[in-house]
Formats: sequence, C-alpha cells, structure tokens
Amino acid sequence: MTVLSSNDRVKIIPTVWRERILKRDYCVELGKMLQPLQATPEDTEEPYLRSANVQWDGVNISDVKTMWFSPSEKRDLLLQPGDLLVNEGGDVGRCSIWNGELPVCYYQNAINRVRPRNLQSTRFLYYWLFNIKHSGYIDAIVSKTTIAHLTAEKLERLPMPDVQTDEQYRIAAYLDASCAALDAAVAAKQQQLGTLDALRKDVIQRVVTRGLSEQPKLRKTGNIWMEEVPVGWDLVCLKRVSELQGGLTLGKTYDGPLIERSYLRVANVQDGHLDLDDVTMIEVPLDVAKRVELRVDDVLMTEGGDLDKLARGYLWKGEIPDCLHQNHIFAVRCFHHKLLPKFLTYLTASSYGRDYFEATGKKTTNLASTNATKVGAFPLPLPPVKEQARLVEYLEDQLESLRTLQNNLQTQISTLLAYRKSLIHECVTGQRRVTVVDINQLSN
Repeated sequence: MTVLSSNDRVKIIPTVWRERILKRDYCVELGKMLQPLQATPEDTEEPYLRSANVQWDGVNISDVKTMWFSPSEKRDLLLQPGDLLVNEGGDVGRCSIWNGELPVCYYQNAINRVRPRNLQSTRFLYYWLFNIKHSGYIDAIVSKTTIAHLTAEKLERLPMPDVQTDEQYRIAAYLDASCAALDAAVAAKQQQLGTLDALRKDVIQRVVTRGLSEQPKLRKTGNIWMEEVPVGWDLVCLKRVSELQGGLTLGKTYDGPLIERSYLRVANVQDGHLDLDDVTMIEVPLDVAKRVELRVDDVLMTEGGDLDKLARGYLWKGEIPDCLHQNHIFAVRCFHHKLLPKFLTYLTASSYGRDYFEATGKKTTNLASTNATKVGAFPLPLPPVKEQARLVEYLEDQLESLRTLQNNLQTQISTLLAYRKSLIHECVTGQRRVTVVDINQLSN
C-alpha cells in the first residue's frame, strides 16, 4: 500500500497502486474570462458554462448564458463529448462529464477542462476526484486567503493512482452501473418523501379548514380568502384573537444599567423547527427586555425570508430562559379562550395560510416580506376552542405517523448515499478490484 500525498498539511490517500500526477495523463485548460461586449467583427456570441452548471450528477443546461468569443478562442475552448469539467471556483473540485448536451458550447474561467492525452478514462478520473473531494483532500489544498480556487496548476499536480487503462475503464463501467442503480433507489425514496409531504399538507389543509367530518355542512362568509367555513365556525382576523408583540430594534444605544440576554433572529426560525446552535447575545435595559421577552406558547412568525417560509408559525416552548426576539420576528400571543397556539401554527403551515402570506407579501425574486398589519389581518377559520383541541390532537397523531415514515426513508437514503460514497472510495483506491466478471454480472 502506498500513499498518494507527501504534503504534510493534507490527509494521506492510501491505494494499492503507485502514485503519479494528473498532468502526466491529462491536459488541463482554464476557460475564458467574461467578455460581455464584442471586441472585433470576428467575435460571435456563443453559449458558455459557468461553475453553477457543473454538478456531480451531470451538466445542468437549464440556465446557460452567452458571451463573445474570438475564432481562436472558439477553436481552443470548444467542448467535446467526454471532456471532464472541474470547478476552479465556487464549489471547488466539483466536476461532471460533458456529454454533448448542446451542439456547440464553451466554458468560462471558473472551470478547468480536462482531456486525456491518450486513451485514459475521464470517467475514472471523475470518480477519483469525487473521492478526494469528499475525503476533504481538495478543500485542504486550495487557496483560502480570500475565495478558494483550484487553479489549473494545482489541478495538474493532483496525485492520482497509476492504473492501467483497461482497469480504469472497468472501474468506471462498474461504478457507472452501480451508482446508477443506487441513484435510482435514492430517487424512488425521495419521490416517496414527496408523496408523504403532499399527504401531510393535504391532511393539515383539510383539518384546519373543514374539520374532521367528511362532508361538513358549510356556510358562506363573504370573505375572498375563505369563502366558506363549517357551520359553527367563525372567520376572525388574527388580531381579534391575539396580541402581536414586536421585537427588538438592533443598533440602538442605551443609557443606564444593562442586562445581557439571548435574542432570536430570523435565521434561528427555520421551516418547522428552531435552529438554536448560533444564538446571539445583546445588552439592553431591563424594561426594554421585558417588552420583547418571549413567553411559553408564543407563536413565532417571521417578517421576511424565503417565500415558502414567510410567516410560518413556530410554537415557542421556552427553549432558552428569558429569551428576546428581534423585530423581524413577530411573537403572536393567542387569547387561549378563543385560539389555541398550536392550532394557529397548523393554520400558518396549511396551503391556505401559505397562499395568504404569499399573495399579500412583498416579493423580490425568491424572497418576500410581510408586516404587522397583514399578519394581524390574517383571516382564521376558527372552530370553538374544544373542537380546536380535538383537531390539534388528531393532527398530532396523524403527522407523527407520517414523520416516522419520513424519518425511516431519510435514514434509508442516508444509508444508500453513504454506501455509494464508500463504494467509489473502495474501487478507485483498489480496495475492491473490479474484474470482467463483475461487469458481466451487472449486465445480467
């Protein structure tokens, strides 16, 4: 067993083969700098790939830009099927094979193109780079003084195993077939997760807007957001059945004695859970802290962020004592004799709730924001409190069963992905030797 690195700063990579450097077998060519304007009459506007187009599962051509290329640049930088594209910037070292997805295409200087000098396999090299990227080797050697870069020079000097060409092709073929089967299994389980998530949304939507009756008797409300509710239910604006507490404004200067408290930011309120790994501290007067202090059963609703997470309610359970909240988070304090906090969280998570906040929010690309007025005006289909309690109990039971199924699927997906990574490592390091028999068995 030999070691593929003499660099003391990085983790060693043991294989059964000897070491050689990449440039002995492959030519590396960096792409073209951006040229938004035509420089000479001979320049033509052509499609090119960016680092965002280069993904582990293939080249993504859903968003391909164009820029100007000279005749010599087109000759030198034209992509050919079988070229290996390796990110110089962005997620450095991420790579994929170009399979001629477009009739004509070039690439910019955030990408290194790798071609074999003779008959070496770029598919084998792809799997080797996948292995040393995921082992942390590539990230350890790239420059990180500002932004990490895997320059052409560093890529050329990467160590790789000295494997005979025929064995390279066997390994690549075996991994292609094996990984395709594993990827198909992962995709099937991800599709099952999507089905369960759609079922979860349907269950929440039906229960919080129609109750548990299969054919509830409905009455008209005259409201454009919720035109009908079950008989015996009300349609009430949120501000009528709760208090909306604003949060802490950052950047203020205070006089007098101060106390130190934790406070929540929008980043702490995630989709369906709290992320409390990075909670910020602040010093404020005691009276200010009391005005923006969270209480158990407050429903936290974000003022801005990703569109699908806007105003999504999360029930605060006192996870951090005496915790405050920033002014980009609303703390909704329900009048318990009219509105149960948990019922409100389900309403905000329902399709009805998402549609309301998406329609009334201010949108910029994928981000959106709302305000206290729109949150307070949220029209709630509201059954009596005792019925709310029954509906919440029913949802908790149903969704717990769905969560169990989802967790099992997530575990299975993680296991498959871990095995895929391990299989690639074993094959490209020679711990698992691939024979013609192995290839034939996969074909049968």
